[in-house]
Amino acid sequence: MRISIGHVSRYTYSEATNYSIMALRLTPPSFLGQRVVDWRIIAPGIDAAHAFRDGFGNVVHLASCVGRQAESLIIAKGVVETEDCAGIVRGLKEIAPLTVYRRQTAKTAADDAIRSLASGTNAAAGVNGMHELMTAVRKAIDYRTGATNSHTTAADALRDGAGVCQDHAHVFISAVRSLGIPARYVSGYLMSGGDEPAEANHAWAEVWIEDLGWVGFDPANGVCPTELYVRLAAGLDATFAAPIRGMRHGIAEERLDVIVEVQQQISQQQ
Repeated sequence: MRISIGHVSRYTYSEATNYSIMALRLTPPSFLGQRVVDWRIIAPGIDAAHAFRDGFGNVVHLASCVGRQAESLIIAKGVVETEDCAGIVRGLKEIAPLTVYRRQTAKTAADDAIRSLASGTNAAAGVNGMHELMTAVRKAIDYRTGATNSHTTAADALRDGAGVCQDHAHVFISAVRSLGIPARYVSGYLMSGGDEPAEANHAWAEVWIEDLGWVGFDPANGVCPTELYVRLAAGLDATFAAPIRGMRHGIAEERLDVIVEVQQQISQQQ
């Protein structure tokens, strides 16, 4: 399947800023089941940006902009070809050792409730157990926009019983790591059914399973990623896999507007 993606982020400032620097994890990788056909990023300073791979293998563009700015507009767009590999992820450039992905972070630290959720399933037994844990997480946390924010921890989301895909992924990862199993957070895109474009920035998790390698699990939807998913970046939690992180000079208030459109490319013409 060929998927066309447009991801627009607009930062507007109450007062013009003189300097900004951004780390852009907006370049999807090619691997088994995902091939980037065409991709480009438009952003302040992108022509002179330093590109590198971070410790998790993500392609990062470090772009800076000097001069007065009332807004920053970042656009990532292109076409990605996908196929259903039952969630199995192979062919990625792996940099971090597996032990890194057993490490809990402030956002994924497991409390007694998370450890109880994990131990109440057969997750340690393999892929079928992970499906059981994925279902348990979804049942425990109702999908509710506005119930959480970027600072919400896995323990908070489970306690409150509501959240979005980021929270489902954090709780699932926390539970998996509490069993001593490597797990990582994934940011990307999800194409909804139908022919109309959809706002579809999404998050899920990947777990290391012996004899299979990395396998994706989407607790928010209760499935392993299919050809409808486009993988963008990964890390220990949402902070490490954020598409855009940065800083600017000045004390102006900031507003962010994001539009993401994901749709099947019907025509094969580029």
